Amino acid sequence: MDLFFGAAVSPGIGRGMAFVIPDQAQRIVPQTPIAAEQVEAEWLRYQAARDSVSSQIKLQLEQIQSNKEIFETYALMLEDPVFNQELGDYLRERLFNVEFILSAKMEEYAQRLRDSGNEYLAARGQDITDIYGRVLNELLNIHPFDLEKIPEGVVLIAQSLNASEAMVISKKRLSGLALVEGGASSHVAILARSYGVPAVFGLPKEIKQIPNSERIILDADSAELIVDPDAGTVLDYQKKVEQIAERKKALLLFRSKPAQTKDGERFHLYANIGTVEEAKIALEEGAEGIGLFRTEFLFMNELNCASDGAARAVSEDAQYEAYKEVLQTMGDRPVTIRTLDAGGDKLLKMVDAPVEAEKNPLMGLRAIRMSLQYPQMFKTQLRALYRASVYGNLRIMFPLITSKEQVELARAIASQARDELEDEGIKFKRDVPIGIMVETAAAGIIADCLAEVSDFFSIGTNDLAQYTLGVDRENTNVADLFDEFHLAVLRLIQNTIDAAQRQGIAVSVCGEMAGRVDSAMLLAGMGIRSLSMSASQISLVKEKLSTITVKELEAILDGKRK
Repeated sequence: MDLFFGAAVSPGIGRGMAFVIPDQAQRIVPQTPIAAEQVEAEWLRYQAARDSVSSQIKLQLEQIQSNKEIFETYALMLEDPVFNQELGDYLRERLFNVEFILSAKMEEYAQRLRDSGNEYLAARGQDITDIYGRVLNELLNIHPFDLEKIPEGVVLIAQSLNASEAMVISKKRLSGLALVEGGASSHVAILARSYGVPAVFGLPKEIKQIPNSERIILDADSAELIVDPDAGTVLDYQKKVEQIAERKKALLLFRSKPAQTKDGERFHLYANIGTVEEAKIALEEGAEGIGLFRTEFLFMNELNCASDGAARAVSEDAQYEAYKEVLQTMGDRPVTIRTLDAGGDKLLKMVDAPVEAEKNPLMGLRAIRMSLQYPQMFKTQLRALYRASVYGNLRIMFPLITSKEQVELARAIASQARDELEDEGIKFKRDVPIGIMVETAAAGIIADCLAEVSDFFSIGTNDLAQYTLGVDRENTNVADLFDEFHLAVLRLIQNTIDAAQRQGIAVSVCGEMAGRVDSAMLLAGMGIRSLSMSASQISLVKEKLSTITVKELEAILDGKRK
């Protein structure tokens, strides 16, 4: 019996036979000088390869029933006018074969995203190398392993798996997924969680030597991969699987129950989402609404091409349709939509916001700073939000606020958007609440000032801890210093809660702390009564609340203070 450890990204226990996807043939990209008159022929080769991959993606879209947004995004990436324009310019300037030019350009894009300091954007770097890597394989005549050869019900083992390949998760009814590479926010991880497939990433490369048909147990709760388990281990895990099944049945009861403590104190649990599909899942999991709808995905991957060939931001109508669908899905439940929260990376390099690469994007032109620097793009998003407001219970939220003046400027642009819509005779709700994210030390310290110009607060604990402690939680060298329970972070949270209560505005938490049972109970002890989390965590938090009293919650906080 052999044991390997990784990082858990999708919970559960998977049991089955191993199936190892063989490593792809090593991609060797030649660098061959070309003459100026050969550029057109090279470009036609690129277009043919890109069209071939595009056709493959469209075929995949026809074969799947849910989570289509990911594959639709890949199709859009292939048509990204900024990338293709720069690729063509690079080809004409450098005069090398198109394979070399494509390899260099896609790695440049991906690296800038990986260096962004944002976990979500870093995961999108993998998408770039995935989809354009497929185009490169077409050009090099490299044909990857046929996923149709994977048997159903196996524990799939591989170096990595990209989103366009990840449809195998649903088609083959995998028992588990074990990868050497991959992150918790990657599309593969999202799909695994969506389909309930246990997954562990970051495993040692030795797992690729496991023979096919070897008996495997993948414990994605403790991030373990067990090869050829002995009889005792098999029996132990059989009991664990039965216990998990019983636990899932018990948790199902909480989907329709209100979130409240043992002594009747009422809580409100919402879901964090990024797509319409996730809104539907949130409803199924018993969410009372959407506490955070991230709009970055829409902005980053749906750039439209203007008549002059220049890239522009997502159109007002396209945004309106997306927001409208989420609001309609949730009915009269509150939906908090956060305005654009992204930095100066290549995927957002467009006429509307010509942002250049930055040395430290996490500290640079991102979120509300970017919106205020490019007010027309910001107003377009606000117009789309207000137009969609008639279809549900909308709340608008501004990210990365650090001053009262930022809120006032943003609200002034929102007022302009409302006035324009009124002049044009377009229906909208004028009284949509406007709130802010409290996710910097500055915001936590001046929360009393910010409460005067905000209708509500939502505390983003991920960035709040990161900015307060000066620790990049993705940097393994300092990861042990990232502590959301640090006294400085807790004091900023408490200060924010107190300021909101004095001003009489609502306050919630939408960071990772809200979705973990232990930290959710601590937040409850601090006075938080609204929590927004991954939909799959809602029943777990409801269950825990039902076993505890307010007095006991407050005792948890007292213990932390000591």
